[in-house]
Amino acid sequence: MQSRQRRSPAAFQRAGRRSRRDDPSGARVVTGPILVTGGAGFIGSALVRRLVADGRDVVTLDALTYAGDLKAIEGAMGAPNHSFEKVDIRDAAAVSRVFQQHRPRAVMHLAAESHVDRSIDTPDTFVETNVIGTLHLLQAAREVQVERFIHVSTDEVFGSLSPTDPPFNERTPYQPRSPYAASKAASDHLARAWEHTYGLPVMVTNCTNNYGPYQFPEKLIPLMIMRGLRGEPLPVYGDGSNVRDWIYVEDHIEGLIAALDRGRAGETYGFGGGAERRNIDLVRTLCALLDELAPSPDGPHERLITMVKDRPGHDFRYALDFASTRAALRWAPRNTFEDGLRRTVRWYLARHGVNASGWQGSYRQERLGLAGGA
Repeated sequence: MQSRQRRSPAAFQRAGRRSRRDDPSGARVVTGPILVTGGAGFIGSALVRRLVADGRDVVTLDALTYAGDLKAIEGAMGAPNHSFEKVDIRDAAAVSRVFQQHRPRAVMHLAAESHVDRSIDTPDTFVETNVIGTLHLLQAAREVQVERFIHVSTDEVFGSLSPTDPPFNERTPYQPRSPYAASKAASDHLARAWEHTYGLPVMVTNCTNNYGPYQFPEKLIPLMIMRGLRGEPLPVYGDGSNVRDWIYVEDHIEGLIAALDRGRAGETYGFGGGAERRNIDLVRTLCALLDELAPSPDGPHERLITMVKDRPGHDFRYALDFASTRAALRWAPRNTFEDGLRRTVRWYLARHGVNASGWQGSYRQERLGLAGGA
């Protein structure tokens, strides 16, 4: 077997000159294949749809587990600049085969187990996918000498904020507090270690809570929409005072593409929406939108709000200061929270109708994440 040697960042840059072109904006645009892992998932599919529409060559890799759905990229599936590979990133041989066959010039790594509640019940799955799977991708990326590796992470790796703490930023020390956050923190550290040790041109991105079309209904916003449309109880954890910062998914992928084209290896970029909301206030806003767009004959949707037992170890607040990313990448979210939320509700209504059926697959909206506190 041929021995692996560390390749310097300069060597990666020289190899990439043939596969990039200048953009009028000053960006160095990757023109070779872009591998998007988790590309049939929520954020990944939005990225694939955008890249394919822009004429980029895209290879989508996805295991099509419970949260992946080819319907989310059905418009891209027949495009001449798109290929699909059904591969689980836990399978090192399959991952290596994809890299050797397609020779991607860039990797945008979004494949992950991502739901905190599920991580409480099955932490081993999160370690296998998020940590070991990321290791396989980093090793395969070294073998074909990619020129960009965008490792997409979360603000949850930074821990929890009090009501008065300043938001997280790219220099905030890591303090993960859930199995999900710990698995993502570990994968972040691996990615940075591969940049430092082997010269793999890695960038790490951290983002706040995403929302928008095609999100799997175990997450708060789609779950509230789907249940509200069916007149079912709207469960809110604890007293509803936990705070999250929300970003519309299209704004996030704009940031990821900016990192791809304008980012620098070794850097960290944070994508936030500047839209902190208490969970209870978010649910009330959704109820008001449902009252307007899909009124119920039984009365206001807010009547359905039901307070339930809190999640074990529920972090109080997340928020992310993206000022440095705004300056470095010339990026900022375009959608206000209110506009993005309205677009999201309209999408679910157009896609599923007032009975909101046909999207959840095998998921029956059962309560997850009580194993640690039951």
